[in-house]
Amino acid sequence: MSGELAGKVAVVTGAASGIGRATADLFVAEGAKVVLADVDVEGGEAAAAALGPSACFQRTDVADAEQVQRLADVAVTTFGGLDVMFNNAGVPSSFRRFLDNDLRDLDRVMAVNLYGVMVGTRCAARHMADHGGGAIVNTTSIGALTGGAAPLVYRVSKAAVIQFTRSVAADLAEYEIRVNCVAPGHIPTGITNYDLDAVIRSSQPLQRRGTPADVADAVLFLASRRAAQITGIVMPVDGGTTAGPPVRQPTAPKAPDDGGDDAG
Repeated sequence: MSGELAGKVAVVTGAASGIGRATADLFVAEGAKVVLADVDVEGGEAAAAALGPSACFQRTDVADAEQVQRLADVAVTTFGGLDVMFNNAGVPSSFRRFLDNDLRDLDRVMAVNLYGVMVGTRCAARHMADHGGGAIVNTTSIGALTGGAAPLVYRVSKAAVIQFTRSVAADLAEYEIRVNCVAPGHIPTGITNYDLDAVIRSSQPLQRRGTPADVADAVLFLASRRAAQITGIVMPVDGGTTAGPPVRQPTAPKAPDDGGDDAG
């Protein structure tokens, strides 16, 4: 490892598993002090313990603004600052078709997937604005970039994250705060509830199955000085899915069978 985040303090939400856990692991390996946040106390505490003194866990429901502010405060009081915020926590929504969808999950999905990102960004940015800037990375989804029906509420929440990120990137630039998105696609996580292999075969040009670590690498780039001139972007980590479906080689037509021997 090259120590790309040496001396930095980071917060990662949704850090007990999946993309959040992989990112917390990578951040610590790259020299950062990391506060892991999740509603999964057992998983979060185990993850932080595995990372040693460079990490701690704070139980946080990102839909609660007071809990998110406490999370930012823990980073400052425990490790002395807050340089990187990865707003990653998210929940899925129903796959029901629209006419049969009662939208009962709308409030919770928007509260976690959108409001949690907005509040996390604000809490981090208020500290960063007074301390020389920082980097904020938000998790959206290729479901916000591509067409499709279900999961409707999830797609809507993640599309809103993109617009929020672009807007706040412009708003916070004067404080040297960069705000960007990663858009994972077909990555196995705790909220992936469909047949990954079938979807990859039909829609992803790179047939390799992606991992949470692939997304973590993209987050590290956006959080590091390598991305010093980048703000307001959406970076798909999707094996090319948003570029288009796989190109299938056409099958050569068979030679016609004339049913006889030309030699006579």
